[in-house]
Amino acid sequence: MPEYPPVPSVLAYLRELQDRLTQALEAADGAATFAEDAWQRPVSDGALAGGGRTRVLRNGAVFEQAGINFSHVTGTRLPPSATAQRPELAGRSFEAMGVSLVVHPRNPYVPTSHANIRFFSAASEQAEPAWWFGGGFDLTPYYGFEDDSIHWHRTARAACEPFGPEVYPRFKQWCDRYFFIKHRDEPRGIGGLFFDDLNEWGFERCFAFLQSVGDHYLPAYLPIVERRRTLAYGERERAFQLYRRGRYVEFNLVYDRGTLFGLQSGGRTESILMSLPPLVRFEYAWQPEPDSPESRLYEHFLRPRDWLALEDRQNSGGG
Repeated sequence: MPEYPPVPSVLAYLRELQDRLTQALEAADGAATFAEDAWQRPVSDGALAGGGRTRVLRNGAVFEQAGINFSHVTGTRLPPSATAQRPELAGRSFEAMGVSLVVHPRNPYVPTSHANIRFFSAASEQAEPAWWFGGGFDLTPYYGFEDDSIHWHRTARAACEPFGPEVYPRFKQWCDRYFFIKHRDEPRGIGGLFFDDLNEWGFERCFAFLQSVGDHYLPAYLPIVERRRTLAYGERERAFQLYRRGRYVEFNLVYDRGTLFGLQSGGRTESILMSLPPLVRFEYAWQPEPDSPESRLYEHFLRPRDWLALEDRQNSGGG
């Protein structure tokens, strides 16, 4: 395993990224600003220590709620969610840092988006230090648009291109597998990028990739926001948006590794659950009307697709 890497550069990038995301989303909203809740976890039994900055925007002109977390914590024992894929690390102390954000727009035609980048290290007196990077971004539309989906994945591919042609297909497929609601047998959205346990390229290259993913989120999302933010909608579209937000809640509370890690490690509950939408609706055994815009989401968008192949067909004049 590689030697324990330096972390000040990672911390500096994560803090700067949170600031940049904050400024860009405030500018895109044009009305509301983020309120910051800086928190510090006091050392008690030594199980978890550290702190962070939770920033939440509410009731904006464009975003009903948006949250951006920065956290840097240490602990004496990795929780089960962090060792499920790497059982040899069970029992080690750890250091974790990252930035995560979730944006829940007001207009149902603007998709919800999520991004997360993180760095973990695990130490033990009996073994060499272990470290890895993880993260990605994904898009959850309520009413799908092909050009939005193509733009999102084109930008995801651009984030990966400097690191090899095989990187985007690999992490795109991983995202499709990860953001899948097993008990519903459906994807959460149209995917994007997801990676974890990344250390195979060495620290500098892995860190550069992490930065590329973080830097490409805004170019991927903000053009979609600008295209859809002024589309007219009514009670029907709003009701469907709230219903589909329920799927977001289900995934985050049942499957999401970041949520489970935070809760299992005794993290700050308000910061962990800021990803949940402010309003949501559950309805028993609801089904969309056949041939409706709502059914098109299920039939055309909520399934793994090669969106860039679709772009190639469109550019060549195919259907």
